[in-house]
Amino acid sequence: MSGNAGESQGPLRVMVVDDHPMWRDAVARDLAESGFDVVATAGDGEQAVRRARAVTPDVLVLDLNLPAKPGVQVCKEVVGANPALRVLVLSASGEHADVLEAVKSGATGYLLKSASTEELIDAVRRTAVGDPVFTPGLAGLVLGEYRRLASEPAPAAGADEPKAPQLTDRETEVLRLVAKGLSYKQIAERLVISHRTVQNHVQNTLGKLQLHNRVELVRYAIQRGLDDE
Repeated sequence: MSGNAGESQGPLRVMVVDDHPMWRDAVARDLAESGFDVVATAGDGEQAVRRARAVTPDVLVLDLNLPAKPGVQVCKEVVGANPALRVLVLSASGEHADVLEAVKSGATGYLLKSASTEELIDAVRRTAVGDPVFTPGLAGLVLGEYRRLASEPAPAAGADEPKAPQLTDRETEVLRLVAKGLSYKQIAERLVISHRTVQNHVQNTLGKLQLHNRVELVRYAIQRGLDDE
């Protein structure tokens, strides 16, 4: 049985993007020393997009403030080209607008540069398996934004959805907990199933609903009131 990248198929492949060479090199070194395979680094947005497409990392550790192309645009392009790629933003900015913009562009998590090396390493591992990872205080902000987005009418929903896809009871149960903001680990503990099983249910649900990431999945669930049940 094949596992996720990093579990049974060798070390996690990570790419680091930051325009400050000393910081970039330090992060890459810390990750390499912790057992990750740092497959590439980049110092500007254009370079980041090119290299990410060439080396296909599992996780992209991305600064937002980049020359040539901003980090949110890099995130949109690399996730658009490879939806399996996870993006962890590592930024000096804790501005709410930056956090929300990053998440809406496809980032799985957002960590401030004040985080410790141990927090970064843990965040990269959790990001790789699809867990949302946020510096404390930012997770609630993001969930609030999910709710706000969900309250807006979805464009042309009726025309595109002649029939709601059939989810299993367990998939619906997992979706409901995702919408409440629980991590995959918390969902696994709540339902007494493995972390891998939670991931499988989420991936199956994404496929059935023709959605691309957790942001779209949470919006779908909240629009249908699943977070209130």
